[in-house]
Amino acid sequence: MLLEFIAAIALGLGTAGLVMGINFASGKRLPAWLVPASAGLAMIAFMIYMEYSWAERTKAGLPEGVVVTASSSDSMWYRPWTYLKPLTLRMVAVDTRRNRTHAEAPDQVMTSVLLLGRWMPTRAIPVVFDCAGQRRADLHAGVELAADGQLVGADWRRLQPDDPALRAACAGL
Repeated sequence: MLLEFIAAIALGLGTAGLVMGINFASGKRLPAWLVPASAGLAMIAFMIYMEYSWAERTKAGLPEGVVVTASSSDSMWYRPWTYLKPLTLRMVAVDTRRNRTHAEAPDQVMTSVLLLGRWMPTRAIPVVFDCAGQRRADLHAGVELAADGQLVGADWRRLQPDDPALRAACAGL
């Protein structure tokens, strides 16, 4: 966030300097308001670009094995341009690099679900997907793994067969 702010300030100053140079070269024929207006417009355009490119830049920066399974796009009144094109600020990914199975329950995969958000730290949630039963359970306090590989105390949630997170986690089975 700080680096983007510094980059926006630098872009504004650079744009103001460029317009001042053009004004000087033209014999000071440009209106006086053009220098601050062009600097402000350049900074706003840069911030809009950074907001809209966040999701793609984040996806490109994810390591191999981390699959984005969902994203959320919203429109906000204080960002009126988002009514033309909603802004993606949150994504959900499955980290298939962490997939683990139990010998007694080969259809169940323990992995991590990552919650990615703009200006938010990434959160990892340990989850077990039951590939055969098409369901999932979050691993939280009180959930234990029995000797036979079954989860004790888990709250299973039924999933659709085409759920992207289920497909990503179970792809290697």
